[in-house]
Amino acid sequence: MNEQERADRHEIRKIVDDYARLADRIENEALASLFAPEGVLRICERGNPEPVRQRVGRAEIAEAIKGLSRYDVTLHMIGNHYVELNGDVATGESYCRASHIRPVEGGDAAARENYVMNIRYLDDFVRMEAGWRIAKRELQVEFAEVVPIL
Repeated sequence: MNEQERADRHEIRKIVDDYARLADRIENEALASLFAPEGVLRICERGNPEPVRQRVGRAEIAEAIKGLSRYDVTLHMIGNHYVELNGDVATGESYCRASHIRPVEGGDAAARENYVMNIRYLDDFVRMEAGWRIAKRELQVEFAEVVPIL
């Protein structure tokens, strides 16, 4: 692996990690800046090729990330990161286990649960003047679970 490839892989991995960190902090504008200006965020469910939701452009993506504020806290853990470089474009796949702490619906006011999404991110990246950016991120929910918080 040459020095440029090493640098490209590092920068792309940083984008993947920054996305998770910025989502947890609901820093929506900073997260949206990880995307190309007309970047696409698609939310999909396992086995369904059509997205449940799709956001196009930084403004729509930033607005969508604000929705995470409905949770008390979120925690996105990234693992299994793979990237395939091809000049000024790249594809990637990352696994994520995302915890979303929320009130128990119809429960006691103090009751909380963890809505855990097990996600596979399928990414297209593009090198721009400002560096690598996400051209398209497809968030595939592989399965979800609800875990009581004791």
